[in-house]
Amino acid sequence: MATAGTVHTPSVSPEPAHPLPEPPEMTGGFAADASALADYAARADAFIDALPPAPERDEAQRAAAAATHRPTRWLRSRFMAAHTEQVHDLLTDGGGDRPRIDVLADRAATELPGMVPTRDQLAAELTRIQAHKEGREIDQAILFAGLLGSARAGTHLMESMLRPTSRALSLLDAFRRTGTADLGSVLIERIAGIAHLEIRNPHCLNAEDNKLTEDLETAVDLALLDDDCHAGILRGTVMTHPRYAGRRVFSAGINLKHLHRGQISYVDFLLRREIGFIHKIKRGLLLDDTPRNWPHHTLEKPWVAAVDTFAIGGGMQILLVIDHVVADSDAFFSLPAAQEGIVPGVSNLRLTRQTGARTARQIILSGRRIRATEPDARLICDETVHSGDVGTAAERAAGQLAGPAVVANRRMLDLAEEPQDRFRAYLSSFALAQGLRLYSADVLAKVGAAWSDDSSGSAGASDSGGTPGTGDGPHPGTEAGR
Repeated sequence: MATAGTVHTPSVSPEPAHPLPEPPEMTGGFAADASALADYAARADAFIDALPPAPERDEAQRAAAAATHRPTRWLRSRFMAAHTEQVHDLLTDGGGDRPRIDVLADRAATELPGMVPTRDQLAAELTRIQAHKEGREIDQAILFAGLLGSARAGTHLMESMLRPTSRALSLLDAFRRTGTADLGSVLIERIAGIAHLEIRNPHCLNAEDNKLTEDLETAVDLALLDDDCHAGILRGTVMTHPRYAGRRVFSAGINLKHLHRGQISYVDFLLRREIGFIHKIKRGLLLDDTPRNWPHHTLEKPWVAAVDTFAIGGGMQILLVIDHVVADSDAFFSLPAAQEGIVPGVSNLRLTRQTGARTARQIILSGRRIRATEPDARLICDETVHSGDVGTAAERAAGQLAGPAVVANRRMLDLAEEPQDRFRAYLSSFALAQGLRLYSADVLAKVGAAWSDDSSGSAGASDSGGTPGTGDGPHPGTEAGR
């Protein structure tokens, strides 16, 4: 029997057997440590490759795989902690090149064997549903967490992502000439000096996916590059879904059906949207530092969001960088990411500043919905109008924000509210946290069942979801329906 003051030591289950020795110590020499990492990772891959595919493993094999990944990922983290600057210089030609994050990850696969998944490994992952993947994107998360944790490397990475995309540059002349560009899931039109960006993913209530992220970044680039656009309006299109037919919807959040299928990319979606189009809305485009672009080599414009019906998950995240938000009186806002098992982007950094700590915790941790008619909605949107007046109110707000002094003042507000180093430090932690969450047991259990093609969580299923007692539950195949 334990006596008073006895310290109880919890029992620790022994590590499952695996063929790897203890990870090597980092010597401080880049070449030697890179070689040691490559060798250790190759041995880990050989063991993993000899196992059955992930969904066919028994409990002992799953435990052995996890016990093999853990020390290998620990070693990658130690390597990045010791050599972040050298890694950055290797992948960017000493900082002289500005690769986007997808190119940077691809270069790392070639230049630093064992650091991130190879092209073949990623291609194999893409053939699997999320719950059956090996989780190799976690290794990409380790790379980006390390790079973003460095003031020099992280700033360079973020600035590289603030450059116009090659796709936008290829479409710019035509857009300047015609004032319109249909990008697929986004339509951008210049009307009376205002860039109207309409999200067009009606089959899934404007849920976000890899394609929409690319199209939104292209559209934001075009709006910022076009001298005849003085402000931008972001709004959702009219829905085709039977429950919302004829109504506009701003955004239903991440497409959970795509997440189930393994089609939500860590690099091209979860990380890109934060330091791509959302960051560009907030900070503008980064231009070359030349006499022509002096005194500011950023190109910024004010933004308005017109929220019809709901802005959920990623949709609400966008609102946190918008200068003026107009909402339908029937609309609501929510961030259900904690219930889904993931992190709601940069909302954990930005929402507290707008709503205060208590309300932010209620929204993020407990899934509280804020209706546009509630007093707390004033902390998220600037004005609430009747449904038929949303577009008119948004255009009026955009016209008012198009004044010459607005850009200078929004730049100073952003400097005070969210300094770049604070944003970068948050992104460093977010990069790893989101990568781990994407492959956590609770998320994989959900994506493996509740959000499958054949379940009520399907984005193609009939709408049987919703919040009990409200009668307004969104589509169950999106964050809105969870």
